[in-house]
Amino acid sequence: MEAFITSLQSVAEIIIVIALGYWLKVSGKVGDEFKGNISFIIMNIALPASIFASVLKYLSRDKLAGLTGGLVYAFASFAASYLLAWILAKVLKIRKGRRGTFINMFANANTIFIGLPLNIALFGQKSLPYFLVYYVVNTISTWAIGVFFISADDPTVAKGTKKEFNWKKLLPAPLVGFLVSLVFLLLAIPVPGWITNTLNMVGGIVTPMSLIYIGIILADAGLSSIRFDRDTIWALLGRFVFVPAIMIMFILIGAKMGANLPSVEQSTLVIQAGTPGLAVLPILVGQSHGDVRYATNVVTTSTVLFVIVVPILMQVINMVF
Repeated sequence: MEAFITSLQSVAEIIIVIALGYWLKVSGKVGDEFKGNISFIIMNIALPASIFASVLKYLSRDKLAGLTGGLVYAFASFAASYLLAWILAKVLKIRKGRRGTFINMFANANTIFIGLPLNIALFGQKSLPYFLVYYVVNTISTWAIGVFFISADDPTVAKGTKKEFNWKKLLPAPLVGFLVSLVFLLLAIPVPGWITNTLNMVGGIVTPMSLIYIGIILADAGLSSIRFDRDTIWALLGRFVFVPAIMIMFILIGAKMGANLPSVEQSTLVIQAGTPGLAVLPILVGQSHGDVRYATNVVTTSTVLFVIVVPILMQVINMVF
């Protein structure tokens, strides 16, 4: 019951902010250019600041070195998720413009903004080091791999056309923020408190702005755009069924081989594997001229359905482990 109430509260907050974005657009309070402005601010300023501050806040060199066991499970799960998503995208013949979204829905989750508060509510502060295992891998996966599946899915680029390599996309701003934070962490470079506070302030706009962006996209597309078509259903199955099952499978295999994880770490990894899709996914897809309506639809539906998924996952965890 506690898990249900926590997930319900988290989702209610998100839906309210999405509704705010929807109202701002339909009431004419913001213009068409505002959507592009939000995208630029989030991707190039707020998100790098948020990632930098979060890594320095939640990680230390000792914690980083002591979590290698869980990192193996997380990396294996992400690799298997990408492979399964890629195969299903081929088998289901997901059309160009949607493939990047489909694959990212399998592999990458909204860990820091939804997964973190939920994980602490469910398992307490003692679960934070284990959460960081998934967070680190999810961050690397999103900005080093996931964005390239989206970029390669640009429908405006004709098949067989050699796309000019963009060195800026090799190191997108959020990934640069993560890499710089690791340098500061490993070299123990001190960061003045006022700078950290500034980064936290700027980074704090990522979630509300991303959700407002989703609301604006919904307003442009119309509420009727929320639907459960074939591509959406398979993406949701990947996020809520296949990926948590993959994580459970690797944990059980590891346990049989003698590589046991603490029970809290097992539960944390499974819960994080089943969190909703990235709130910034529609922004990423929009930058590559993909199907933004589809991206918005899967993010919104996964966020709404999360309130039902969390209690089910908790029951599965109690039965399996």
